[in-house]
Amino acid sequence: MLIRSKAPMRVGLAGGGTDLDIYCNQYGGAVLNTSISLYIHCTIEVNNDAKIMFEAVDLGERVIMDSSDYLALNGEMNLYKGIYNRLVQDFGLEKLSFKLSTYSDVPSGSGLGGSSTLVVAIIKAYTEWLNLPIGEYDIARLAFEIEREDIGIVGGAQDQYAATFGGFNFMEFYEEKRVIVNPLRVKNWIIDELEASMVLYFTNIQREASQIEQEKKSLLQESKALEAMHKVKEDATLMKEYLLKGNIEKFAKILGHSWASKKQVSSSISNSEIDKVYDIAVENGAYSGKVSGAGGGGFMFFMVDPRKKFHLINTLNQLQGNVVNFHFVKEGTKGWRL
Repeated sequence: MLIRSKAPMRVGLAGGGTDLDIYCNQYGGAVLNTSISLYIHCTIEVNNDAKIMFEAVDLGERVIMDSSDYLALNGEMNLYKGIYNRLVQDFGLEKLSFKLSTYSDVPSGSGLGGSSTLVVAIIKAYTEWLNLPIGEYDIARLAFEIEREDIGIVGGAQDQYAATFGGFNFMEFYEEKRVIVNPLRVKNWIIDELEASMVLYFTNIQREASQIEQEKKSLLQESKALEAMHKVKEDATLMKEYLLKGNIEKFAKILGHSWASKKQVSSSISNSEIDKVYDIAVENGAYSGKVSGAGGGGFMFFMVDPRKKFHLINTLNQLQGNVVNFHFVKEGTKGWRL
């Protein structure tokens, strides 16, 4: 038997960082994001050889173990083992025998929520295979707890919910891991115009998101960083309103302000190379832009008048990174059997 699943990456449009527990537990977080046509893919091959094999095809990583109801976390593919361990524990599963392989459409450390999307895709594959009785909120919360608590990777909660639900969402984060996902009914012409006005650029700078997020958590105890994060949260609400009204230019203007505020939270969010790319983009027609995700590298996106988009793409492609084509997608994670 073969089981496949996939989960979409997300672009964090506004409010990123307010979903960190140190902030949202006290002040409440607000994030605007959307899923795009770049995915994490997972395949499970069921067998009877009393072995468990995990393989990250794109990273060249593989581990093979004897089938067991607990897999030791020894530094090798701990995220994969942690998912298995948690599902066996929570659902009282007998030890299983299978091969699980994954790959991503984008490089690791991209800023599109890759590690969380990976967890969601894998959980979805297990759910499809084992008929686990869990819904969307359950999958997202489970993915969050496995990655953030069981394995200890520092970060927020928006990525797990974005990959699970899909589409345009305004998400609210509160204490005790309470999350409300508000799906936005964005008109099709607005989605088309936003897509026509956006350029997604991979900087070719890979970074460790959890290190940046840990630094943010430390700095959020300082008044300057905290005030900047309050502004980031306010901007998320404003950008949601302009998005729903189809006012792309005002959406882009607030995006620029929000990026300036975000950089005040931590010096590691941007760097000289990112600032250089941003300045070149603005000089060549972009209204504004920001780094997607924790910061420090990965993907950036820019808002631009569609009439200037072709020129901007050509300019960015002459730098050390490259523009990546994408579409907005309305569906979250999905799984199927063969």
